[in-house]
Amino acid sequence: MQAHIVQSYDTELSRLDAEIRRMGELAVAQLDAAMDALQRQDRAAAERVVAGDDAVDALEHAIGHDVLQLLALRQPLARDLREVYATLRISADIERIGDLAANVAKRGIVLADGPPVPLAHGVTALANLAGELARDALDSWNARDGERAIAVRGRDVALDAAYTALFRELLTYMAEDPRRITACTHLLFVAKNLERIGDHATNIAEATWFVVNGEFPGERMKGDAILAG
Repeated sequence: MQAHIVQSYDTELSRLDAEIRRMGELAVAQLDAAMDALQRQDRAAAERVVAGDDAVDALEHAIGHDVLQLLALRQPLARDLREVYATLRISADIERIGDLAANVAKRGIVLADGPPVPLAHGVTALANLAGELARDALDSWNARDGERAIAVRGRDVALDAAYTALFRELLTYMAEDPRRITACTHLLFVAKNLERIGDHATNIAEATWFVVNGEFPGERMKGDAILAG
């Protein structure tokens, strides 16, 4: 009987892991699709990204239900309790990544209705950095790799610096040619969404470190002091 209970508990934890993995894959795919639609100014593709956010939300709700059920029925302790708690936190961060990808797609819808808009060089680079951070953070969780997680956390500073550089680049474009103001304003919102994806990837990395080490890492450095000198 005891062996059956343990096996059932392990099955429930494995299901949570699979749901997080699937949710993470969907959210990152949403980001890739949103940037592709933005670059091609493809309205239909951007609308599909916005509609696809419902699938990410549905997985978050399913994970929340499963976590509450597991807490009520199994009452996990120590490392298992940290795993379940971190799963709930990570699902919320993945859901926000999906939301932010949808926000990028919404800007793409607006830009698709206007004249061709060459993307500022830094937008694609920033999106690549954000996507890499999200993927690596999720991989560190899947492997329960604390060292990889803390390395992801450290790389958020580079993303913040890239965001600062892009912010200034877009302001320069607007100052040089007022006709670019509308498009560049939308790209500024895109850039902020990408920077926020990096923050949520960092949260996932910190949750992984917490599960592995039993405590959260110290205060993180930030590199996005936009108005500082």
